[in-house]
Order: sequence, then C-alpha cells, then structure tokens
Amino acid sequence: MSAASLLELRVSDLGIIEELSVVFSPGLTVVTGETGAGKTLVMTALALLGGARADAGTVRSGASEARVEGRFLDPATGEDTVLARVVPVDGRSRAYVDGRLATVAELGEVAGRLLDIHGQHAHQGLLEPAVQTALLDAFAGAPANEARVAYRAARDEVRRIDAALAAMGGDARARARELDLLTFQIDELEAAGLVDPDEVDALALEEARLADADALRDALAAAYAVLVGSGVDAAGAAAGALTGRVGLEEQQARLLGLQSEIQEAAHDLRDARDAVVVDPQRLAAVQERRRLLRELGRKYGSGCGEMLGFLDEARARRDELASHDARAAALESERAEAVIAVRAAAARLSAARRAAADDLAAGIAERLVRLAMPSARLQVEVVAGPETDDGADRVTFLLAANTGEPFRPLAKAASGGELARAMLAVRVALHAAGVGTEGVPVLVFDEVYAGIGGEAGSAVGRELKALAASGDVICVTHLAQVAAHADTQVVVTKRAVQDRTVAMAEVVSGDDRITELSRMLAGVGESEHARRHAAELLGAAGSRT
Repeated sequence: MSAASLLELRVSDLGIIEELSVVFSPGLTVVTGETGAGKTLVMTALALLGGARADAGTVRSGASEARVEGRFLDPATGEDTVLARVVPVDGRSRAYVDGRLATVAELGEVAGRLLDIHGQHAHQGLLEPAVQTALLDAFAGAPANEARVAYRAARDEVRRIDAALAAMGGDARARARELDLLTFQIDELEAAGLVDPDEVDALALEEARLADADALRDALAAAYAVLVGSGVDAAGAAAGALTGRVGLEEQQARLLGLQSEIQEAAHDLRDARDAVVVDPQRLAAVQERRRLLRELGRKYGSGCGEMLGFLDEARARRDELASHDARAAALESERAEAVIAVRAAAARLSAARRAAADDLAAGIAERLVRLAMPSARLQVEVVAGPETDDGADRVTFLLAANTGEPFRPLAKAASGGELARAMLAVRVALHAAGVGTEGVPVLVFDEVYAGIGGEAGSAVGRELKALAASGDVICVTHLAQVAAHADTQVVVTKRAVQDRTVAMAEVVSGDDRITELSRMLAGVGESEHARRHAAELLGAAGSRT
C-alpha cells in the first residue's frame, strides 16, 4: 500500500479566491506568499475537505457559494478519489465523495485516511489517547502487534462465552418453570401419537366418507338397479333390431359393445356399493381425533408437520435445560481460561509498550531539539488503565517544553506551534524507525515554524524533507529556510482585477523561485544580496530551482 497523494486542488469563491487551481507534485510542497495574500485560505480549503465546520462568512462577496474540490490518490484502493465541499451563503454546506452526495461525517471519514492537518488552529489527532497508543504500538513493532492480536482474540472469546451464558439464563427458578412447561407440552404431544405430517388432511377426507356412508350406498344401489334393469336390455334390443341388415354391421357391433360395457359398469357399481362401510363408531373416533388435533393445533401449530417441529424443538430445549448446570460449569471453565489469556496478552502488550516507550520518547525529544525546542523533554508514559480493545494501558505523551517545567500531557504543555512541531517530530521519529511509511495520509503543516528562524528554520525544512520521503507533505510557511527544502514551491499572490482583489497561485521554479525566496528573506525580490542568499539556501538544501 502506498501513501496518499493530493494530486489537484481547485477552489472557487472562497474569501479573496475567485478561481484557484493547483496541480501538486510528489514530495514536499510549500505554499508561500505575502501576508494576506491568501495562504490561509489554502489551509481553510483543505480543512473543509477534511470535514471542518463551514462558515458562510468565508464565501466571496457577491458569490452565492464557495466550492472546494480535491483529487487524491487513495492508498486503500489505488484509485483516484475526489472530495468536494460546497459552502452556500444561506443554508447548510454540502459534501460529495466521488460525485456522490455525502454527509460531512462521511466526508471526514474518507478524508481521515487522505489528509492529516496540523496547525495552531487545527484539530490535533496527536492529543487523542487512542492515537498516542497506536503510534507507540507502531514504533514497538511486531511484539506489540502480535500481543494486541492475541489480546483482542481472547477478549472476543470472553464475549462469546458471556453471550452463551446469558442465553442459557441465570435464574434457577425461571429455568425450573420453563422445564415444567416444556415437560407438560412434550407429554401432551407425545400422548397424541403424532406420526404423519399429513394426518389432518387424511382424517378430514375419511370423516367426509364415513358421514355420508348411508346416502352413498343408496346412490350406488339406485344406479346399479337402473343399469341391470333397463340399461342392459335396451342396448341388447337395439342391437337385435339391426340383425341381418346389410350395411349396418358396424352400428350393430357398437351396440353390442355398449351392452357389454353397461354390464361391467353395473358390476363395478355393485362392488362399490358392497364396499361402503357404515361404521358409526369409526366416525365418532375420527371426529374425536380431529377435535384433539384442532386443540393441539391452537397451541403448537396449524398442522401435524408444525406440531412435530415444535415437539423436536421442545425436546432439544428440555435436554439443554436438563444439562444446564454441566454446560454452565463448562462455559465458566472456558471463560476463566479466556480471562487468563486476556490478562496474559495484556501483560505482553504492556511489556512491549514499556520496552519501546523510552526509545520513542528519546527519538522525539531529539527532533524537538532540532526544531527550536532545545529545552524540551518528552516522556511516553505507560500506566495501568481500564481494559479496552487496545489493551489495559493508558498511554500518554508528556512534554516539558521548557527548563524547570514539569511533565504534562501535550494538550496542556504545548502551544499551537509546539504541538505542530511535536507532531512533526513524532512523524519523523517513526519514519526514522521505518514504521508508519505505508498508507500514510498527506500531511499538512501550518505554523510549525512559529517563533523560530535561521538555522532552526532550516532544521524544520530538513525534517519536513525527510518526512516527505515516505509520503507527500504540504507546508504553508513564510520562512525561506523552510521553503528552500521543498520539491515544489507554490506562491499565492493577490492582485486587483476589475476593482476586485483576487488571489492566485502558481508553481514557481528557476529565477522566479529565487525571486520569491529573496522576497521572503528581505521583503523584496530584487535585492542582489537577498537573491544570493536565496540561491545559497537552495544550494545548501540541495533543492532544484
């Protein structure tokens, strides 16, 4: 999996930006420009793509809405993903993912794997305990990862066993009542002697025959009498009338055949009449059986098939309840083993974290010194905490930003610029350790240079450049020492167009880049001294002009 990339950014009607389009290149990209030129609006645009709160006040005067679009290479899919945000003057903002309307939360979820924004006024993911834990685990490597997998598997097993125990029921009296009811139901169904799923239909047909037996015999007897009497004689007389008549032989043969068929039909009617059984006792038994099945059907199912199914389920549940104590004991034993496995895996995970904590803290602190925080000290504290899916530890990054200050959590110990530099130091320390280089989002830094300059600025540039080796980095800066290390420099300028101020952006190179760096150094772009200094910065940074 490769790292995410921001391929293109388009902004329209945002602040003083009327229409801005930037195509980004891999590596470190710096965005520079004079104060008020619109650099901050680039950060605002990226923040909107990341799901930040929209402010209708940022819409360009005279426009109905602002629009931001970003085309990214998504490391999760290997395909381009287009994020868009529309901020109207009136109404709620709209979000889009690959042209599909989405909620801002959905946009933020997708952007979370594509963008990671760090600045004095941006949300700092580094402050989240879960993020700090994940960073330490990434640094600890295989020992932490293997222990965490084992820990989560053991917790899942405990949850499975708890669910099985809950399904069994924990109230002995409730189980006894259910067992009594099941026993009664099973006895009632077994006493009915259910065997044939189609018995209800068969009994209905038999009852109909038995209830109509007398009338059926009378009907068969009447039909037989008609055929034996006039039927056979009529067919014979008709055949005799044609005897000896030339040309009527075929008709005579048909009449003789008909006489024979009538005789056979009469015999069949007689046999059917003799087979009819008039059995009041059997009829009463069938009716009683049907009544019983109707009563059972009201409780256990509409037919014998459903009642037999109910009987099977009741027997299975009865057996389960009967063996409850043994099954519960077995599950409790399994649970005890799973809890031991959870604690053992949690202990291994804690040990792996503690073993890596000092090395990670030292690597971050070393880079904080390079980033103009010479007195900074950092600790990665691992203490016992409540059990969660991330283990039984509470991981906290503690910072003492200045000499004599106590260690405190980052959120309380660092200013906005210090937080951004801490994030940069963490990222570079992980990169130096060879972790966190796959699937990383585009890192965006703003104000990481706050309060520094000179060699410290160059150090920030070098760290950003090193970080960009594992994924794209975008930095908004006014420090030439930082900008000199960039692979690509984008300059934001503003100018008056038809009595309106318009911000524009373009990629500079060659002499134009030297001019921009000299402006950043001296406030002007034509100072020969500043231009020589700019060229020296580029040369020292090893950057292309």
